[in-house]
Amino acid sequence: MPQVEVRRTVEVPIRVAFAVSQTTGPVRAQWDPFIHSQSLMDGAERPGKGVRTLTRHRLGWRMVSEYVSYQPPRNVGMTMREGPWFFRVFGGGWRFTEDAPDRTTAIWKYTFSCRPGWLRPIAEPIGMRLLRRDIERRIDAFVKACNDPDVVAAAVGPDADD
Repeated sequence: MPQVEVRRTVEVPIRVAFAVSQTTGPVRAQWDPFIHSQSLMDGAERPGKGVRTLTRHRLGWRMVSEYVSYQPPRNVGMTMREGPWFFRVFGGGWRFTEDAPDRTTAIWKYTFSCRPGWLRPIAEPIGMRLLRRDIERRIDAFVKACNDPDVVAAAVGPDADD
């Protein structure tokens, strides 16, 4: 299956980077250009293994994903449970490594497969290019969000520097 991996370094502690990455609702929509909206489902109040999210892409696509891994502040893994017709499989993992007390590397990896099967040889190379472009925009926006005091305060509270 095709994979897209993008990494960036942010000048914040790992717990801040992780917290910003896990924002939902209006805070997430403020910084994440990939989504129109995103919310936790089934009454969940916070992310965690087994929690489902509803994401609406900026172009109108809808996806229900489930956390299959949730290990703050190091990594999360998600898999698509329902989504656009052209994805047979879609999943992503976001990993965070502490390079220094105030420096974190974020590594975002996505794996997917397209349908119908006969279209995969054409659709998947195109999908890789489009997804890479979207994910690069998204992780660059994440870097900016990690430096936005309002986003950081919403993610971790007003004492983010403690």
